[in-house]
Amino acid sequence: MTDKFKVPHTLVLLLFMMLVAYIATWLIPQGFFETVTLENGREAVVAGTYSLADTQIRLSPKDFFVAIPRALAAAQDVIFFVFIVGGVLAIARATGTIDALIGRLLERFGEKPYLLIFMVIFTFALASGAIGTAGEYIPFVLILVGLCKAMRLDAMTAVGMVVVGYGIGYGVSAFSPFTVMVAQQVADVPLYSGIELRLAIFIPFVLIGFHHVWKYALMVQKDPKRSLTAELSCPLAGTEQTEYPPLNARHALILSGLVISIGIAVWGISQKGWYLYELGAVFIIWGIFTALVGRLSADEAAIRFIEGVQDLATTGILIGVARGIALIMEDGQILHTLVHYMSMPLSHLGPEIASVGMFLMQSILNLFIPSGSGQAYVTMPLMAPVGDIIGVNRQIAVLAYQFGDGFSNMIIPTNAVLMGIIGMAGVPYHLWFKFCFPLFIKLTLAASVVLVLAVVFDYGADVQPSIQDSNVQSNLMLNNVNAQELHVART
Repeated sequence: MTDKFKVPHTLVLLLFMMLVAYIATWLIPQGFFETVTLENGREAVVAGTYSLADTQIRLSPKDFFVAIPRALAAAQDVIFFVFIVGGVLAIARATGTIDALIGRLLERFGEKPYLLIFMVIFTFALASGAIGTAGEYIPFVLILVGLCKAMRLDAMTAVGMVVVGYGIGYGVSAFSPFTVMVAQQVADVPLYSGIELRLAIFIPFVLIGFHHVWKYALMVQKDPKRSLTAELSCPLAGTEQTEYPPLNARHALILSGLVISIGIAVWGISQKGWYLYELGAVFIIWGIFTALVGRLSADEAAIRFIEGVQDLATTGILIGVARGIALIMEDGQILHTLVHYMSMPLSHLGPEIASVGMFLMQSILNLFIPSGSGQAYVTMPLMAPVGDIIGVNRQIAVLAYQFGDGFSNMIIPTNAVLMGIIGMAGVPYHLWFKFCFPLFIKLTLAASVVLVLAVVFDYGADVQPSIQDSNVQSNLMLNNVNAQELHVART
């Protein structure tokens, strides 16, 4: 009898993916699109300018291994933000505030877990869709894990609430400044245009996500042995306590400080362009405030902080190594080649199928370009003129990009925020993929229906720029390799 197959550790899976990316740099032709610098300083590719690189780089084994510490350095902002959050929450836990909060939430939602799940998914989706939040949810992970365990749920349910909320929020965002607005700007359609459809599909997609998480949570409540994480430990292992301290005035003051900190962070993101460095500073200040109000000595606060960081050392490594996959492909000069050859078949499809093809292409490319705005600058200059030729207007091309970027964020291992969230909850990637992939399929089918209907009813035609009046001239020309390329000159 052969032993049952054992899925490798998440770190092994990520290193294997890095190796596959490394081998691909030897097999895939290396090339580039020309780029132009936009008014905001970002670079966008110019359609029709792809050419093979003059010098084909061959990465050595040394380059592969050096890419690992380079990837850790490249992901340092997320890694250290996770460390800071873990340390500060450990301080808050030492004051009894986290346990008191869990007890209070149990009183309110203990008999209504479905209400908690819906509220968290809806709130996170709303925030992500409005201001593009994602990494800001990391502080809530450990709290939700503890709360779920107390409600006879599991860590997977907690992670599902967070990731599903933010993934759907990005996917159906009405006006995210980091994805929708960037893509519309690059595609040359008016900002905020087409918002009616995006607002209309928000609740239906949130309900799809809620149903998936709630159905799983209900199964775990009825039979804990069916939990995907039944055999795993997590940073809050052993917290299945039956008694919780009352929420006193000191706890309330600490929680008020957290709410104010989050409010300052949201203001900084939307008004000052803050991101993880500034957010980390905000949480450090809240940690000091928590220690003072909680009457912890300086030594005790320091010890608790270090313990919280130590618990997340593995998470930090996983976040960094995940960044290495895209780094290898950037070094090997094959990212633009992948975009080029994946976009070419779209010119042979009818508009309904092509719109779905755009969505699927964006989903795949998100694995290699996990930055939402970065993906827009690379792909939208190609998708917009392709759509002009085949009958998929630019508003629909933006919608396809948005679906592809947002929904795939929930499953791609190169997404540093995802790896941070599942790592903080102690959920291995392969188990998370097993939980989330069926939901991704459901969302893909729903998004495909929306895109086909958008083509049928010509959604966004009222803001489609005229090819004659715009500065973009498109030509569809035969290619010697049984494909067609779109050549666009931007003046």
